[in-house]
Amino acid sequence: MEATSAPQRRLSVGDTINETFSIYGQQFLPLIGSAIVVFVVIGIIAGLLLAAGGVILVLLATAVRLAGQALYVGFVVKLVEDVRDGRRDLSISDLFSAAAPSIIPLILFGILFGIAVAIGLILIIVPGLILLTIWSVGAPAIVAERVGVFDAFGRSRNLVRGNGWTVFGTLVVVLLIVIAIGIVLGVIATPIGNGAIVIASIISSAITAPIFAIAVSVMFFDLGGGRVEQTAAAPATTPAPPPSETPPPPPSA
Repeated sequence: MEATSAPQRRLSVGDTINETFSIYGQQFLPLIGSAIVVFVVIGIIAGLLLAAGGVILVLLATAVRLAGQALYVGFVVKLVEDVRDGRRDLSISDLFSAAAPSIIPLILFGILFGIAVAIGLILIIVPGLILLTIWSVGAPAIVAERVGVFDAFGRSRNLVRGNGWTVFGTLVVVLLIVIAIGIVLGVIATPIGNGAIVIASIISSAITAPIFAIAVSVMFFDLGGGRVEQTAAAPATTPAPPPSETPPPPPSA
């Protein structure tokens, strides 16, 4: 099975941001409700594991967090794919079920992506930013096209080619919006006390969790991702032999 892309259109930072927040507004309750459920449940489980102590439990807590994040990213990708015709046809449980098979590939992709980008940023900043840009739509490729972990890097690079600056600009704008939301909530909560700061942090995480995933998914589909067709050749069929002619019966005496 091979992913094929329709001709790319030139992306616009403004159009991508507008579409991102249009989807965000229309699907606000499913997005926020799912984020709260996933991250609160994951946070409780991971917290209990960390409180118990031990290296194995710490690693297990990390795996739980990664799984939760991967599941939510997959959920958002499937939701964006579903609503691009103007309405959401799948239920929340259907979206989670559709995303579930991608959890392990998303975790592996996220780990490799994070390590490579971090090394690039630490050693020389520019290569890290380049990798961040050209690999930014790899996760949606894993979910929507079922490509493998390593193939996702190449698939993302091919889709982003020719739109690198626009993709980078969109990522920067989204990051600034997410940071601004966190700062505003933090400023509001700080005078109230520590409890309010914790609650503000949870609210900020729930509000901002979908934004980046939606933006990346929108870019992926606008760049031509998600179109998969079977390329395997149909089995050859042997043509049927022409019907044999039956000789006429001999004339009767």
